[in-house]
Amino acid sequence: MRIALLPGDGVGPEVVVQARRAVDQLGLALEWTELDWGYAHWCKHGRMMPADGIGVLRGHDAILMGAVGHPGVPDTEPLWGLILKIRQDLALSANLRPARLLEGVPCPLGGRGVDEIDMLFVRENTEGEYAGVGGRAHRGQPHETAIEVSVFTRLATEAIMRIALQRASERSGVLINATKSNASRYGYVFWDEMLAELAPEFPGVRIERVLVDALCTRMVRDPASIDVVVASNLFGDILTDLAAAFQGGLGMAASASIPAGAGGPPLFEPVHGSAPDIAGRGIANPCGAVWSAVLMLEHLGELEAAAALMGALEHVCRSGPRTADIGGSATTAEVGDAIVAQLRG
Repeated sequence: MRIALLPGDGVGPEVVVQARRAVDQLGLALEWTELDWGYAHWCKHGRMMPADGIGVLRGHDAILMGAVGHPGVPDTEPLWGLILKIRQDLALSANLRPARLLEGVPCPLGGRGVDEIDMLFVRENTEGEYAGVGGRAHRGQPHETAIEVSVFTRLATEAIMRIALQRASERSGVLINATKSNASRYGYVFWDEMLAELAPEFPGVRIERVLVDALCTRMVRDPASIDVVVASNLFGDILTDLAAAFQGGLGMAASASIPAGAGGPPLFEPVHGSAPDIAGRGIANPCGAVWSAVLMLEHLGELEAAAALMGALEHVCRSGPRTADIGGSATTAEVGDAIVAQLRG
């Protein structure tokens, strides 16, 4: 299997190398292609990735990526010039974000334990509020106007709903629909209708329709009541960052961007930023990157290897060493060394 490796910027290369070391320890037949896309490529060529970058990625079975972004480049460049371009051009319409508290990792919700924080968010990944449709007019004038259009298509909405319903059927049988159809009378009414239309195909799944603001409150007050959530691009973005805080912070958070049908290859990445303020200090948490590699192996059908890697990650979180963001004092490399050592047995 061919894996495209995009280390990225800031702390991205520091954490991704630890994930690669751990995967290599599993002895799988993988071929890595390292791609230096991101800020360095932008400095040389004025763009975050080459013009034929999507074609290059299509020649691989999966993509493992670190964070991208740098203070020297506008925030829109890494997002629209690389991250969203990959998601949209490869039709990676579903973003899966597990939010599970591992033993040994402190939770900011007082008194909450590992049996109370175990959520899966299924986020629409290619349209909605981040479709990129809109424009600016009359710049600098009193009547200057900015228009941002949310786009919900039947094709993409049905695809994300099916994935969410299937995941819910495999877990607790309860799916929470994060919506705002009381105020957004077109997009989210359509969103709700699509879920109701597909629900009879999954008779074992009970659907709860929860307004997104109420869901935020519920997540804090009663996290154990949250299992699988389906959400639009914007709502999913916000809810998953909140959920990541429950599992120890963004350094622990992993993600998988997968196609609902034709498309791909799938993309796996930790969801923290490039954190230029700590880049080069060797203190970034590699757990989110390693967990993303677990999701990659699961998607590729390497279930035993994925279980072994997740077991090693759980052991290190439980017994240490840990980085400072989750209560320890270890370096990035020390955590990576411990995971590799656990895999060696």
